[in-house]
Amino acid sequence: MRLSGPDATSIAVQLVSLRQPLEHGHARLADVLDAAGDKTARIDEALVTLFAAPHSYTGEDLVEIAAHGSPVVLELLMHRAVSLGARLAGPGEFTQRAFLAGRLDLTQAEAVRDLIDAQTLTQARQAASQMGGALSRRVAPVKQSLVELVALLEAGIDFAEDDLEVTPQAEIARRIDELTPPLTALEASFSRGRIVHDGLTLAIVGRPNAGKSSLFNRLVERDRAIVTATPGTTRDLVTERISLDGIPLELVDTAGLRTSHHESLEEAEQLGILRSREAFADAALVLIVLDATQPLNDEERRMLADVQDRSALVVRNKCDLVSCSQVENVPAEPHPSGTAIAGIPALSTSALTGEGIPALRERILALATGGAAAEPGLLTNMRHHQAVSAALAALADAAHANATAIPHEMILLDLYRALWALDSLTGQTTPDDILNLIFSTFCIGK
Repeated sequence: MRLSGPDATSIAVQLVSLRQPLEHGHARLADVLDAAGDKTARIDEALVTLFAAPHSYTGEDLVEIAAHGSPVVLELLMHRAVSLGARLAGPGEFTQRAFLAGRLDLTQAEAVRDLIDAQTLTQARQAASQMGGALSRRVAPVKQSLVELVALLEAGIDFAEDDLEVTPQAEIARRIDELTPPLTALEASFSRGRIVHDGLTLAIVGRPNAGKSSLFNRLVERDRAIVTATPGTTRDLVTERISLDGIPLELVDTAGLRTSHHESLEEAEQLGILRSREAFADAALVLIVLDATQPLNDEERRMLADVQDRSALVVRNKCDLVSCSQVENVPAEPHPSGTAIAGIPALSTSALTGEGIPALRERILALATGGAAAEPGLLTNMRHHQAVSAALAALADAAHANATAIPHEMILLDLYRALWALDSLTGQTTPDDILNLIFSTFCIGK
């Protein structure tokens, strides 16, 4: 249990019986008593640690009481704390207090929530990097240069009557041009940062009995989907969340797509095919599974045509039944990534023996990330991306105004827009309603 505020220490010493006085940064052993003041009625032990203001997470006096974890004991302590004048913290209130006290900027505060929600090690590392100020450090030099340019133009306007040299047009253009590349690179990082933060959906599609469910089981590394030799075993979508090198992926195993008329199929299989087509349309990534022992049919040709402008891979499965290096039924053409079918990167696998599965994982990961390497200070959410995009748009307007000899007063308006956009990224100019929305999504009291 955590207490924060000017009365945190005085309340804490009434909740437990300390064996030594509290001291900043030191844990003290204490007894939790069944009845306040009755030292013969001990029901638990606890460690009590004081973090004195301003050297605490919230910037206030903060006391942590760690009992053995019994919910009953913790509930007793909370009821006593409330009776002594404390109140329950709201969602994200501790982190919001840290932000308001200047202990964290807004990107660091948002990273606390991301760390709590992390489901993969890569997500946790990214959140920890943001908490350490990676994004803030990436933005800081741009903001500093922008402030210097604003100050230079303001000085030229304020002291124009004193014959202070007005900043030349070429110098303004040079300074704006220097601000743009780092922000453009930061904006581009959103494509990977969003994937690390949110993950992607990959739909596994193909004809019945092509080995979709077997590949699905290989990728999730357990028998999640039912596999039989009978075509059409999968009647509904089967989903499973996995992590590839820390990138969250939701795999969707779909019902086999048949070229037969729907009227000849059972109702359950008709519905399964309908949902397969929806998953095929909605997924960010598509894995088309072909049977290497069978020639392409019309349905597969349609699927290949439909993914020409999408992120997709083709797998020639069952290469244990034919030569993986020489699949005659589904021929492939040369491609920068190796081979391709109808222009879509392709590789051969055997879901039965596991051949080609490691290469398939690597290709899926490369497809998900676009081949981009990890970098510090990624943009991971839409608010960050919108702030950087707004700053770039404002700088573009300032550059255009400067090129057309617009007065410096008007150029300054665009430069201030860029500065306010970057300030909103870290929280200096973020409106209260946005702050409240951000912190309301935290866990209680975090």
